Amino acid sequence: MQNPVFNNIFPPEQMGYIKRINALLPSVYGDCPKACVVTFGCQQNVSDSEKLKGMLFASGYTITEDMDEADFIIFNTCAVRGHAEDRVYGNIGNVKALKKAKPNLIAGICGCMAQQQSVADKIKKSYPYIDLCFGTQMFHRLPEFIYKRLTGGKRVFELDLPNDPIVEEIPLKRDRLETGWLPIMYGCNNFCTYCIVPYVRGRERSRDPERVIAEAKEMIANGCKEITLLGQNVNSYGKGEEHGINFAKLLRLINDLEGDFTVKFMTSHPKDCSIELLDAIADCKKVSRHLHLPFQSGSSRILKLMNRYYDREQYLALIKEAKSRIPDVKLTSDVIVGFPGETYGDFKETLSLIKEVEFESLFTFIYSPRGGTPAEKMADPISREEKGKWFDELLRVQEEIQNKNR
Repeated sequence: MQNPVFNNIFPPEQMGYIKRINALLPSVYGDCPKACVVTFGCQQNVSDSEKLKGMLFASGYTITEDMDEADFIIFNTCAVRGHAEDRVYGNIGNVKALKKAKPNLIAGICGCMAQQQSVADKIKKSYPYIDLCFGTQMFHRLPEFIYKRLTGGKRVFELDLPNDPIVEEIPLKRDRLETGWLPIMYGCNNFCTYCIVPYVRGRERSRDPERVIAEAKEMIANGCKEITLLGQNVNSYGKGEEHGINFAKLLRLINDLEGDFTVKFMTSHPKDCSIELLDAIADCKKVSRHLHLPFQSGSSRILKLMNRYYDREQYLALIKEAKSRIPDVKLTSDVIVGFPGETYGDFKETLSLIKEVEFESLFTFIYSPRGGTPAEKMADPISREEKGKWFDELLRVQEEIQNKNR
């Protein structure tokens, strides 16, 4: 690959704000101001929080996990399920007392939950002690938001979702060196009817392969032994890009790097899991034989309502190919119980698929309606209590499979 020229680097004006914050902090907080990043949700959020920590550290803050001693607190949020949002509101409610003790404390909320206008409106009205509220594509502007608030500016509410090129070279402070997250793309174009992600993360945007390879090399040089590639749907990496590098080719490029390391990835969508990808996993010695392939339901009727782009037979055919081409593959998956319109007959098809595939493990969820998604408006006559019984039955079946295969 030739060395490209990148224009979408961390904006110089943000570096300017970082320098100004460094000069300003001692007069506001003394010698050792501290910042706390509280993360909710998926691995992508954990990776995003490492960028938040990187910008805060570059701005002169010491990173702490203790909110009580922090001078700056940011909640990086998840919107996939209602329970996650409830936890966030419970945590930000604690900021009120902290601000009484520390009037100069700055607190913010960002990420998927903050991207929703309804949440921003609620924060603006009911949580006046929250200073910053910004969405998933505004992270690189954190220094600007902090500086403006430090110098007496108004509360910040930035929810734009411009789908611009991914901003690179954001200061990064990794939580650990021996294992690390490596985002390769952001956003989602699939619009599953139950999922809020496309609305809060925006359209699919892939990082330049040269950037990904360069970051992987840096991680390996710093002692990383396990690299996890991240994306809402890593299988669609590179779609529509001029460079012609799809996910299977990217895996091979990373596998060929020198060093003692392994590569994992998440999350995959069955509709984009190609034979080329399965062969790449089989061929690449440094790539984990673990394939996480969410099926969500064993009923073709429910899969169509979910807008998953495959049916039961296609999923099982893909699993058969995976087992044939990667004999030692370890399969895991996600499943939703009690989707709107699901009958017990549909649920029994889910159980039969689980028994046929025999997954190593499952991530199981009772359906949680998300505001603004098509599924939220679908008729849902089955009670939560009944869905709970189905859920328990599924757990028993999966436990039996795991016990049998130990």
